[in-house]
Amino acid sequence: MDSTRVTEHPTSFDQPPAGTDPADPRGAFPRPPVAPRAPESAALPAQGRPGEAQGAAPAGEFEHAQPGAEHSGDPDTHRPRPAAPETVPPQPGALGDGERRTMPAEPDRRTGRPLGPGRPTPMRRDGDRLRFVGAATRRIARGMDLDEIVMGLCRATVPTFADAILVYLREPLPVGDERPTGPLVLRLRRTDRIPAERDTEGGFMPAVQPEPSELETVGAERCEVRPGSALAEVLRGVRPVFTDTPSARAALPELLGDGSEFAVPGGRGAILAPLRGRRRVIGAALFLRGPERTPFEADDLLVAAQLATHSALGIDKAVLYGREAYIADELQRTMLPENLPRCTGVRLASRYLPAAETARVGGDWYDAIPLPGSRVALVVGDVMGHSMTSAAIMGQLRTTAQTLAGLDLPPQEVLHHLDEQAQRLGPDRMATCLYAVYDPVSHRITVANAGHPPPVLLHLGGRAEVLRVPAGAPIGVGGVDFEAVDLDAPAGATLLFYTDGLVESRLRDVWTGIEQLRERLAATAQLTGPDHPPPLEALCDEVLDMLGPGDRDDDIALLAARFDGIAPSDVAYWYLEPEDAAPGRARRLARGALARWGLEELTDSVELLVSEVVTNAVRYATRPVTLRLLRTDVLRCEVGDDVPQLPRLRQARATDEGGRGLYLVNRLARRWGATRLSTGKVVWFELNHG
Repeated sequence: MDSTRVTEHPTSFDQPPAGTDPADPRGAFPRPPVAPRAPESAALPAQGRPGEAQGAAPAGEFEHAQPGAEHSGDPDTHRPRPAAPETVPPQPGALGDGERRTMPAEPDRRTGRPLGPGRPTPMRRDGDRLRFVGAATRRIARGMDLDEIVMGLCRATVPTFADAILVYLREPLPVGDERPTGPLVLRLRRTDRIPAERDTEGGFMPAVQPEPSELETVGAERCEVRPGSALAEVLRGVRPVFTDTPSARAALPELLGDGSEFAVPGGRGAILAPLRGRRRVIGAALFLRGPERTPFEADDLLVAAQLATHSALGIDKAVLYGREAYIADELQRTMLPENLPRCTGVRLASRYLPAAETARVGGDWYDAIPLPGSRVALVVGDVMGHSMTSAAIMGQLRTTAQTLAGLDLPPQEVLHHLDEQAQRLGPDRMATCLYAVYDPVSHRITVANAGHPPPVLLHLGGRAEVLRVPAGAPIGVGGVDFEAVDLDAPAGATLLFYTDGLVESRLRDVWTGIEQLRERLAATAQLTGPDHPPPLEALCDEVLDMLGPGDRDDDIALLAARFDGIAPSDVAYWYLEPEDAAPGRARRLARGALARWGLEELTDSVELLVSEVVTNAVRYATRPVTLRLLRTDVLRCEVGDDVPQLPRLRQARATDEGGRGLYLVNRLARRWGATRLSTGKVVWFELNHG
């Protein structure tokens, strides 16, 4: 009998290296030399082979023998004894004295040529089947996604168990306990067949390719299972069946298409195995053997059942894992800004990388929040952990930061309120955060830090420096004060905010990583010259390229801000006393500024809108009203007063004397809005100019 073990990579017929077992189901691993064994006593049954004495025990008779069998006198009769092998695959190299010698290998049933080392041989014993099932199921279980599991089934099956396999899966695959709707549709997910014969000695394909076999013509891409049909009955039966049974033979045309069933080998040359997951049938597998190969046996149905069961459960697991990964991706995507806002005087770019493919969510976040006065708040933070909980806490802190920024609080006050919010969420809810406010008019930036790595400023000339900001305590510690510093933000400079996942890993500490980041920014700036800063998007990609193997222990959030600023010549600012003459003075001042900027075509619209907004401010204000015009890519007008109530757009009735000012602003302005400040509010509008 044949005792060759099957491999996990059955389609590989290459010569194994010396010292390896080509039939090991775990792969070709080096094995120590086996000491020669003395001839067994009569306790082992004689091997039944052609030409040997009659009456010898059949091969494999005592493979699963129980204690107390005929050879009770043997001291090892308590353990099952395998039948003596009919042939053992020859090992590479010469055989020394005392080593076990093998019988000549039997020829391949398909080609008639002797089997080379490592070639799969038919499974004739129960032990062979058990070893094959163990190796195949281990390979199937290693897969995490759908394609890996289906590929593992195909690669483990062909050619050891079958010459070809077709795997059909339900479309769409149901997830978990959800009940599928619509008809049952099966689509061919993957097929695998024995490749054409090749020159195994030289490793080259033959010059003339053989004609396609009948097995290569089997299979339809899609089929719809009709209720009550023969295919539906076979799938409902769950157990694998030979295709020579009447029910399976009637189901083949529905599965493979009309006419394809004639290409399926007759007799027991094919097995149709339904794939049943935890709740329902999710597909089918068709195992095929060519006519030149030994047909399947009854025990092969058990092998097919094991393969189908493990594959179906693995597919269920992969579908659930895919759904979880999708939910994680969606959660992370919705927690982060989909698009960064377009702010006056600053350009922005960002990146986010999860910690690993298996940890798609984390606590890192970034944000850019427009503020009154053409300012912008830049935020980056990091909640401890890489779980759904961390992402949920991150979302709550980000929402809180946006709300606090809308109140126009100083950066240190924003961090103080975030610290209180983190303590309300729980005792272990800790995070680091860096909050900065950039003013493009004054070219200054105010930064407050809560235990976060400091930002790096890249100057226009190519010099990179790490900003000296107070470290502060992380958010959630409680009972600490946060300090803010006011720094220069020169035009053309780039400020880089990041999380510790970019600079810290198992291979380097955080300060070594920060220094490497600073050097990387300086080297990148040298490529574009001292007068041309590198493009923001390319700069972000270049920064992420500094990550090497082993540097992805944490997720990474990256926010880059290029300061363009607003030149003083493009800004006009006035104070207006809250009196009846203020609207008229505001119109004259606005008209003069537009004349200086060459924007006379906007004079009528600007005078009308400025008059309406200033009139509303003067009506309720008790302190001087501010009026500011900014010329950038748009013309922006801002009117501030000390009244916190925000104006609301409403539809005035025909008998009302007022209430139409904001209606005019809404119709004529490109954009408009109102923001509450700590000292009152600001109403602004924008107009396009040539």
